[in-house]
Amino acid sequence: MDESAPNPAAPMRRLVFVVTEDWFFASHFLPLARAGVAMGLSVTVVTRVRDHRAAIEATGARVVPLEAERASLNPMAAGYSAGQLAAILKALKADIVHCIALRGILVGGTAAAMAGVSARVYALTGLGLIGARADRVGRAGRLALRALIRGPLASRRTRFVFENPEDSLALGLDPSERTVTVVGGAGVDPAAYPVRPLPTLPPLRVALVARMLWSKGVDVAVEATRLARERGAPVELSLYGAPDPSNRRAIPEATLRGWSRDGIAWHGPTADVAGVWAGHHAACLPSRGGEGLPRTLLEAAACGRALVTTDVPGCRSLVRDGVEGLLVPPADAPALAAVLTRLANDAGLVAALGAAARARVEGSGFTEAAVAEAVAGVWRDLLSA
Repeated sequence: MDESAPNPAAPMRRLVFVVTEDWFFASHFLPLARAGVAMGLSVTVVTRVRDHRAAIEATGARVVPLEAERASLNPMAAGYSAGQLAAILKALKADIVHCIALRGILVGGTAAAMAGVSARVYALTGLGLIGARADRVGRAGRLALRALIRGPLASRRTRFVFENPEDSLALGLDPSERTVTVVGGAGVDPAAYPVRPLPTLPPLRVALVARMLWSKGVDVAVEATRLARERGAPVELSLYGAPDPSNRRAIPEATLRGWSRDGIAWHGPTADVAGVWAGHHAACLPSRGGEGLPRTLLEAAACGRALVTTDVPGCRSLVRDGVEGLLVPPADAPALAAVLTRLANDAGLVAALGAAARARVEGSGFTEAAVAEAVAGVWRDLLSA
């Protein structure tokens, strides 16, 4: 018997996702909505609605608006949002509340407690600044978060989903615990990202596809490209993405436009990521840390492109140095320049890393289907308890 098939004799159970932005859910988590619907659940996404309601509703999920400013750290504003959300959860008669990302967990977990919903999934998509910082502020932030999600925000039926095991350990949770599930990021559909022939080398064509944030190391990629070119390496860098106005770490548009010279080009956001990788040899993401597991690396890997990234949690969960790509220390432009120079002079290495990256995505739990099945297993466990 198919355990995921709906039982016509049983009442429909209700799964409610809590996520701050509709675009974030639409870009990363539509497969989870579809998985919930396929299980016979009534699926609702509570989020700030802007331009992606139709994409979410196309999965069969309902969308309920909640205005909550993601960038705000005002406890009163967060408390007000939690109160609004608690009323929504009560009206929906939620059986499971699935909270996505740090703010979604803090607001959604508070609201679930207020609404009396004990079945909670806390899906952490990275630790952000508190994960990236190694100083006392970062350590204090991690301790505070650990105390919250394992204390007042926790219930006996709380489950945790992480995108890399190091984030789990940072919050004092053993990845092997029954309450913890580690997944391959949001996953990627390899069929949607076909492997196409590599462009002619030289020059080495590198792309950075991400939100234009200082935390993504965009400035490091720019400086490394300049250094590599000064050393005579034929390297071109393309930046694809927009500044995130709700993020305090957004790079000003004037800065992005100023970088667009000397072999560096900012193209703005793109809807054709597979097309971007068809015209490039390698993906570059010199993140300063705080990642879950970057989807941009998954997409580039699926397209069979070499991966150049930093040796930080999340990035190194996918990329093994010298296998699928090359790792450098964070915020180290000279080290990154040396890696780009090496790739510019070794077409065989570029091809080998790209082939291994594609194989990694296909065979190690990084597909959308594998991630959705793992998360659906968490829901089934909660519903059967």
